[in-house]
Amino acid sequence: MNVINELGVLAIATRLQRLAEQIRKDGLLIYKAHGLDFEPKWFPVIYTLHVKPVLSVVELSAEIGYSHPSTITLLKELETQKLIKSGKDKTDERKRLVQLTEKGQALITQMKPVWQVMIAASTQLTDTQNNLMKAMEEVEQQMELQSFYQRAKVIMAAKALS
Repeated sequence: MNVINELGVLAIATRLQRLAEQIRKDGLLIYKAHGLDFEPKWFPVIYTLHVKPVLSVVELSAEIGYSHPSTITLLKELETQKLIKSGKDKTDERKRLVQLTEKGQALITQMKPVWQVMIAASTQLTDTQNNLMKAMEEVEQQMELQSFYQRAKVIMAAKALS
């Protein structure tokens, strides 16, 4: 066991990040094994635009749960790859609307069978006694009620009183 694992809950962010990186790295290998030149970090944008074909940048950020700057960075990469295109909203010039290109649509078609493989592999990984997906949903619900920071503030205030 390494130091980070021994820390337990104190290292939760580090361990989640490490797990996410391992899954992303393997995801890249799975895409490459299927002859797809696709970065796992692009997935939330590509999939969301597959389900909701035209979104503003702000709407897309909200859908994927990323900050506006992070979303913009991904969009720039995807535009360079010619997987998405964007243009001004005719009703509101301040808004930029984003959608998949024909190349992006074709990629979705190629990726669908790969996603089925990934779903099966992910299900095997997470189908444990303490199912990770269920646990993540529970933690996300707890954070919606009160964030990590808010909880820490309450604890610090209580300690200051005692």
